[in-house]
Amino acid sequence: MKNGITTIAFLLCFTVINFSVSAQNSEDYLNRSPVYDYTELKLNNTDTIPGFESKLNKLKISGVIYENDGVTPAKDVILYIDQADENGDFDLRFHNKKRYVYNRGWIKTDADGSYTFYTYVPGNDRRYNQMQQLFPIVKEPSKEEAYEIASFLFEDDPFLTKTCRKRMAKKGDVSRILKPKNENGLLVVQKDIVLKSEDISTK
Repeated sequence: MKNGITTIAFLLCFTVINFSVSAQNSEDYLNRSPVYDYTELKLNNTDTIPGFESKLNKLKISGVIYENDGVTPAKDVILYIDQADENGDFDLRFHNKKRYVYNRGWIKTDADGSYTFYTYVPGNDRRYNQMQQLFPIVKEPSKEEAYEIASFLFEDDPFLTKTCRKRMAKKGDVSRILKPKNENGLLVVQKDIVLKSEDISTK
């Protein structure tokens, strides 16, 4: 029985960490990454996710995006995130026949590389045993293609098991776990991001 539980935990951790509903890049509008779907928006380094004002667990996530030297602020980088709602459900809607996640937002860094999202802690989807996650995509001005980075997780998530933590620790991946602090009713956390030549990691 113990071996069975361990196997389930292993599969859950693997499945959740690699889960995302974001579309992949394509020249076609219906299939391209949602990071590009901001044509009518004037991007700046701060955005608010739809539904923020009505949620109980309001969250401010901010940080600095750096070039691959880890020191130089990265200018004109677009960072996109989407997420489930407080019940763990993805509010899927349609625009010109393209399905998208309603709870999403974009920022574009200025000269100091800083960004801020006002959002909320997503819920667990207990039907699929999914953890609380924010799903980021990055578009660097010097690269043709946008790319996904590891989802941001939450320290207090009951689905973030010891098995998952151990696996992430072995990979040096624990920095993706957010540890918000309550400041006057608002959960606040900083997450810096370092760009790399072929991928990016979080500090």
